[in-house]
Amino acid sequence: MEAAAGGGGAPGRARPGQPQPPPQPQPQPQPKGRELFRSQRKESEGSVDCPNLEFEYGDADGHGAELAELYSYTEEPELSHNRRCFEEDFHTQVADRRWLELDRAQQKAYIMHLLDGLEVVNRDKRLRVARAILYLAQGVFGDCDNEGDVLHWSRHNSFLLYQLGTFSAFLELLNMEIENSQACSSALRKPAISLADSTELRVLLSVMYLMVENIRVEQDTDPPEWKTCRETFRTELSFPVHAEEPFALLLFTMVTKFCSGHAPHFPMKKVLLLLWKVLLFTLGGFEALQAMKVRRREELGLPPLPEDSIQVVRGMRAASPPTYAIELVEQQQQQQQQQQPKRGQRSRRPLMKQDSLDIYNERDPFKNDEGGVDEEESDDVDSGIEGELDLMERDTIIPAMPAQRLPIDRVSFPKGLPWAPKVRQKDIEHFLEASRNKFIGFTLGQDTETLIGLPRPIHESVKTLKQHKYVSISDVQIKNEEELEKCPMSLGEEEVQETPCEVLYRAMLYNLPQYMIALLKILLAAAPTSKAKTDSINILADVLPEEMPITVLQSMKLGIDVNRHKEIIVKSISALLLLLLKHFKLNHIYQFEYVSQHLVFANCIPLILKFFNQNIMSYITAKNSISVLDFPHCTVCDLPELTAESLEAGDNNQFCWRNLFSCINLLRILNKLTKWKHSRTMMLVVFKSAPILKRALKVKQAMMQLYVLKLLKIQTKYLGRQWRKSNMKTMSAIYQKVRHRMNDDWAYGNDIDARPWDFQAEECTLRANIEAFNSRRYDKPQDSEFAPVDNCLQSVLGQRLELPEDFHYSYELWLEREVFSQPIRWEELL
Repeated sequence: MEAAAGGGGAPGRARPGQPQPPPQPQPQPQPKGRELFRSQRKESEGSVDCPNLEFEYGDADGHGAELAELYSYTEEPELSHNRRCFEEDFHTQVADRRWLELDRAQQKAYIMHLLDGLEVVNRDKRLRVARAILYLAQGVFGDCDNEGDVLHWSRHNSFLLYQLGTFSAFLELLNMEIENSQACSSALRKPAISLADSTELRVLLSVMYLMVENIRVEQDTDPPEWKTCRETFRTELSFPVHAEEPFALLLFTMVTKFCSGHAPHFPMKKVLLLLWKVLLFTLGGFEALQAMKVRRREELGLPPLPEDSIQVVRGMRAASPPTYAIELVEQQQQQQQQQQPKRGQRSRRPLMKQDSLDIYNERDPFKNDEGGVDEEESDDVDSGIEGELDLMERDTIIPAMPAQRLPIDRVSFPKGLPWAPKVRQKDIEHFLEASRNKFIGFTLGQDTETLIGLPRPIHESVKTLKQHKYVSISDVQIKNEEELEKCPMSLGEEEVQETPCEVLYRAMLYNLPQYMIALLKILLAAAPTSKAKTDSINILADVLPEEMPITVLQSMKLGIDVNRHKEIIVKSISALLLLLLKHFKLNHIYQFEYVSQHLVFANCIPLILKFFNQNIMSYITAKNSISVLDFPHCTVCDLPELTAESLEAGDNNQFCWRNLFSCINLLRILNKLTKWKHSRTMMLVVFKSAPILKRALKVKQAMMQLYVLKLLKIQTKYLGRQWRKSNMKTMSAIYQKVRHRMNDDWAYGNDIDARPWDFQAEECTLRANIEAFNSRRYDKPQDSEFAPVDNCLQSVLGQRLELPEDFHYSYELWLEREVFSQPIRWEELL
């Protein structure tokens, strides 16, 4: 930092009251460190004007947007094909009437006729009927006048289709298509796979997605019949009938089959979107999860949560992003060149250290007032560089700044910290251990009650710590697990509640590592920072048309479509991974640890950091969508003529909802993986995540900044004093926005957790605990350690054993190896 700041051949530091010579006309040499900051400069260029983003985080985007993302723009001609298939069949059954004019009984009768058509052997006829059903699920847009009508009839028809058993029929067809070896082999032989290779699968998955999404979304106007239908459908998807696997597992199997290269024609975007929505529907969204958490704490007799985290985050305001030193120097030099110094004024402004701005913590140095404020105000605020002035000089310079440049209405102090502080049992034990060693000279292990011999301030400290003690559901589950491992006979069988989450984990358990690896492989291929490699998987099979574009306009349209396709894949994977982690953590901590450990082993941490190692503002404000081609707009409105200029301009949205949603989800996953894990926190340090995360702070959205600051907080103690000294604004933001843990020495690095650890041992211990949990709860038939033993010699020798047919050929060899050569320890029988 000093090299960049002071290497420009400028005159000595400005002292108050000391006259300065006018600037010399000779050109100044470039600062030495300029090249080092080039990439950072490029990243931060868009940040200065970045406004606050009005983004509301939720389970998913608006209903219309979620339906629109199911289709790629290259699929647009198929919409009219679906309509033709429906109308040709419909007019043979119902003459001179529209679908909207039929009563409920007639609509049901026609759907039953279509479902009969799915039973035919001829593949093409079956596909035409499936397309007609898809047109119904899409909302019979040919009979509608506006987008609202299309969405209304799409919901109406989806409930009707479900009530008549359409989902089960399509599930059978989907299983047939997955097992269709002919389609797999023909796709493997092709040099380039296109939309045509996945036609049947796309139609089936689209119908299932529309049904799941339309039934999942609740509205105030829903009749009671629909509410009953929704609960039935949720149960059907969660708990498999006739000992089959849950529907989500079938979709996970499709993902692994695609990644293994056996089925490259699978339309992965549709599979992942459907998988995410099925998990969201069956397990529950974030608000349902919060309600389950409150209920579970009540059942375990734990005190209620200190606050509702969803509401706290919604009420937060975004902080001003930190500025790069080189950016501030260049701004100052430009302003010096533009403004000729007036007589009697100092020609050179002092460079303020950045943390001096933290006195007015709510002031936004990046927000310019309307015309009335003169340019010098932003000049003062932006002319700071870290590490330039020492404390004494800063003290003398700050009072010299004109007071009127800080308007009163711009300065607001926070009323209080947003989060209630928390203390773990382990924190109280560490505090008492250190206090006893200091004042008494010995410790009492885990005893937190005995305070004899300790001075009064220590008593007060312990009392305060205990007031803020927080016992999590995970702590209770770990304690119960230790007791079950210790006393398996006396405690007996554990009662496991049969929840959708438990059923899903049991089904996923044995192939869970493969599922996680497959999801991360697809995430890597879809990340914008990934370079095309020959060995990477092709995720564009369901977006590329049969005939590649010829004109520039077609190429631009396809380029937007491909980028949009990748963004939707990232969105669905990030959302479903976060859902799995959060639900498994509530269901049982070791289920969560099993998933997170396999994500870590599959390099999830460097993958997410690689994702963020880009111009994140450009990604969040990307305009990879053509709103006139989005469903259902394209079905009811006349399409204007597309031009290269209109495609380049994009929509008028301030940001891309799905990209900001994906970024927050990935940051939350990274937090879940690294929280309280020193070995994984060190991975963040080793992969140099601090500058990457600091750049992400440029996005002025409170929730995203909160999770970035959390990730910076856990590694601050490992980054050294110089980093902390030169990033005081970031440290202030952490103090303001992240929950405080009493006795957490995160800002200084003197904590017990900052000592060298055997990180491998930490992961190995965790793995042993996970394996013990999985074998105890899920491997009961194989676990015969506590099974009753037959001690009668005659009955044991009289048992008939199934021996292989060729056993008598090698009988003597077996006797020699297994009986005669084995030493018999007779003393063990005594």
